Amino acid sequence: MKEVLVKIKSRQMNNETGEDEMEFVTEAKLYKRGDTYYLLYEESEFSGTPGCKTRLRLRGEELQMKRVGEGVGVGNEILFSKGQRFTGLYDTPFGPIELEVLTNDLAKDISDEGKGSIDVDYDISLKGLAEGRNTLNITLM
Repeated sequence: MKEVLVKIKSRQMNNETGEDEMEFVTEAKLYKRGDTYYLLYEESEFSGTPGCKTRLRLRGEELQMKRVGEGVGVGNEILFSKGQRFTGLYDTPFGPIELEVLTNDLAKDISDEGKGSIDVDYDISLKGLAEGRNTLNITLM
């Protein structure tokens, strides 16, 4: 297991609120089992989910994001795979909402030394609440 520094940049675009961008840097743990990379980090106040831990699992052409802990969005799991649609539930303070994600692109370049990046471009729909396009860039430093 390696201690790495990660920069996480998220961009959300939709017709109602326009464009919103968030960027933060945090410490993370990176390890590899077989051909699968795991990246674990704690969310912050800034990300909107304090007290939450995020686990990213990168295997082949798939990226799974899972959050555990306390707060909004915890217990949620999203699977990103280029050209594939994922449906699930997103927990909110008002109850679960149906979530749908269509991955437009997924690019990755991770080394065993703990350097590289993961880029995801996806359309997201929270049924009845919001629709938009998001990008996620995770840089391992």
